[in-house]
Amino acid sequence: QVQLVESGGGLVQAGGSLRLSCTASRRTLSSSAMGWFRQAPGKEREFVAAINWSGQITYYADSVKGRFTISRDNAKNTVALQMNTLKPEDTAVYHCAGRVSPIATTTNDYTYWGQGTQVTVSS
Repeated sequence: QVQLVESGGGLVQAGGSLRLSCTASRRTLSSSAMGWFRQAPGKEREFVAAINWSGQITYYADSVKGRFTISRDNAKNTVALQMNTLKPEDTAVYHCAGRVSPIATTTNDYTYWGQGTQVTVSS
């Protein structure tokens, strides 16, 4: 069974930066698409960013485009989300997800999920 573990969340002031990391328990995911999703209190989980197995294709939600960058290191079985110019509306629990299939942007397309890491942006 594949396990995903996120780290790097925390409390930051608006305009600041955080870097989230996701580590997979199996190297199988080095050939898989990976994504980041977030869920704020009282809201549905939403897509943030995704990357294909090679790292050559990336997708972003319009709300984070130009501020967030997704990347991966297949040798280390990790995926990162660099978040810059953070806004209070970015406050949410951020989840890493994986699928052994082409890149996708919807929650139903992903098979493996991490428990999430809290990101709080103060104004």
